Amino acid sequence: MAPAGMSKGTGTADVMEKNDGGCQEESDVDFEIRPAISDVHTNNNRSTWTNGQCVAAIPTRSMFNPRFDLSLCRAKLERNGFEIPVSDMEIPLKIALDVPSVRRYMVFNSGLFHFLMAPVLYVVLWCAGFSTLHLYITVTDYWVLILSVSLIAILLTTAIIFILHHSNKKININIDVRLVQVNERMMKHKLLVAVADWVQNCTGHMQLYFVYWDMSSCLRTLSDTLEELSFVADDTQKTMKSRMSHLVLVMEVPPIDPEAAVSEVEQDCDENKPLLRNEDTRSSTPSSQQGAPKVTSNYSLVPEALLPAQAKAYQLLMTYSAAYVKLLVSERLSGPTHHHLRPLRNHCTMAPLCLCQYVKKKILQ
Repeated sequence: MAPAGMSKGTGTADVMEKNDGGCQEESDVDFEIRPAISDVHTNNNRSTWTNGQCVAAIPTRSMFNPRFDLSLCRAKLERNGFEIPVSDMEIPLKIALDVPSVRRYMVFNSGLFHFLMAPVLYVVLWCAGFSTLHLYITVTDYWVLILSVSLIAILLTTAIIFILHHSNKKININIDVRLVQVNERMMKHKLLVAVADWVQNCTGHMQLYFVYWDMSSCLRTLSDTLEELSFVADDTQKTMKSRMSHLVLVMEVPPIDPEAAVSEVEQDCDENKPLLRNEDTRSSTPSSQQGAPKVTSNYSLVPEALLPAQAKAYQLLMTYSAAYVKLLVSERLSGPTHHHLRPLRNHCTMAPLCLCQYVKKKILQ
């Protein structure tokens, strides 16, 4: 999220979409043979993408009631060769973002709200400062007092906006972490999802981004890094706990059913178990337990020490996937700007750091 009053570059605001002849007219013969070669076209379209390229960007319908047109999103993705089942895109996105409390948070945490809040905050600070200093300081020239109060109000307003901007560059547990389940499903289709917004020409721009990303290289590199750090596993675990101590989810869980507990134990053995539990538990909870009291449980996103290196790498990549994409599309990834200064083994040509390097910089270093 860009700081209030700052404009985002036009290069980021434009949607970087690629169409391989999708707008050309088709003859009857082409239309007849198209079903036979549709899979070939899909594979060819996917092979032309590289890590970090934006496949689709869907703007919100209203800045004061953020909602995204998922039907338009599906049309753009299909045009670019990505056919994704409803269970992997629409349903997880609605669970993660189409919640009243989440939409309210997106409004109050948006760049437009910060932009509008800055002058209001300045006026409040100026009035409070002037009324307070006027009682204790007697001056003959009021312009000196007015100038001093104005400078103090400007400094305090700038400091508060800077703190908000700096905090928004970090992982956001209310938006980025909620997209972990979505990215776990979208990763199978070589896509990552994030929500980013900025202010341009006094207008807020909030968009849902779909970025192409092949996770295999980052997963392998980060797994090798954790294997190399295995001889200092205790220090690495302490570092991860200190860096990720704030990533704690508070969830309400229903009372444990003995039969359900047995099934959960069996599911725990599955390697494809999702990183976060599905919050929509009403559909899977028996009707007899829906009225029962729920228990609050804390869920930490820090990988457990006993997990293998690949499982830890997978969890770290999924946890920070949405935060990384948010910084990527808004061009706020800190790192070398010149290509020859970029770190080795960078799996993304669109940014100075790839996902695994971002995780190592934020968590392991």
